[in-house]
Amino acid sequence: MHHLPDEPIDVVYLWVDGNDSSWRAKRQAALAQLPRDTGAAMARYSNVEGRFRDNHELRYSLRALEKFFPQHGHVYIVTDAQAPDWLRPSDRLTLVDHRELMPEASLPTFDSGHIESWIHHIPGLSERYFYFNDDVFLGAPMNPADWFTPDGFYLTWSDDPPVTDEAMRMDATSLENACRFSIEWLRAQDALYQSTFRTFAHSPRPMRRSLLLELEGAAPELFARVRSTVFRSWDKPTIVSDFVLRWALEHGLAQMRTYRHRHVSTGDVDQQAQLQALAVEFGALDFFCINDTTDDAHPRDPRLRLVQSVLQAMLPQASRFEQSQGVVVSGSAVLAGAAEIHQGVQAAAAHQSPVSGSRRRA
Repeated sequence: MHHLPDEPIDVVYLWVDGNDSSWRAKRQAALAQLPRDTGAAMARYSNVEGRFRDNHELRYSLRALEKFFPQHGHVYIVTDAQAPDWLRPSDRLTLVDHRELMPEASLPTFDSGHIESWIHHIPGLSERYFYFNDDVFLGAPMNPADWFTPDGFYLTWSDDPPVTDEAMRMDATSLENACRFSIEWLRAQDALYQSTFRTFAHSPRPMRRSLLLELEGAAPELFARVRSTVFRSWDKPTIVSDFVLRWALEHGLAQMRTYRHRHVSTGDVDQQAQLQALAVEFGALDFFCINDTTDDAHPRDPRLRLVQSVLQAMLPQASRFEQSQGVVVSGSAVLAGAAEIHQGVQAAAAHQSPVSGSRRRA
């Protein structure tokens, strides 16, 4: 196993509370101000409630981070004038407001692909860091050498079907179009570029700050393009979660590997079965994602409550970043479903193999 520098590895999250009335008013005003032709460019699922819903995922992702990677460096949470009401002040965590990180011309924006293009400019951020969406969780003890090489990092493909070799499509997912967009740019630079039409897994994202700064200079037009969005646009896809990774692969700074992982889509008809499989494998998964695909479901939808119940059962121990009050999940049917999911989990854990979920979003 290779040796890594004994330097801190920071962790950056994007977080939003879509139920906050002030933030919702800002979102609605931004939507009303969009030119009519811009509305046609909005990507699939770019403005559904599930895109911005807070179902306490960040709370549990931080619990998993502390449980499985206690030696992590500083934690940064990038928000739009918001803070979780349960957050406890800590000298190991900093809230970074959009206005501190991004120029006024970029604001407001409700596109995570736009926001993530700025995070390498967080003051004091370590050279090696992880970028997490709040619906991504560690599921077993993390060894940084499984994610970083001495001069780069590791990546893994998603289990989604291959992406078709064609131009970006209005009806495609953001990750599919990001794949096409990145490959088109790389082919233009090198006609012999060997492209792989697959998407990257929705995982903890190991990053090198120096690489992001280099690419910002090498491909300024790509950064400018994704930084022009207010809402996610099908023709301006994310670059940090695809182009940066593909470029690193092409230049020998990244390597592919496999991880035990699971992807849960909360809007799928077999959501409970997916959560049950996750609970069985918890502790033996390098990471997992609980992707909110319930779209415009009511905040008290039992599917959302079941997710909370399962996360609470798997990760009951509060992290140092939480106030003392606990999570309250009510509803007898929901709790009964969670109890059923956890029957026999420990006994079955050694005999299960990972199966990935279906519909995937970033």
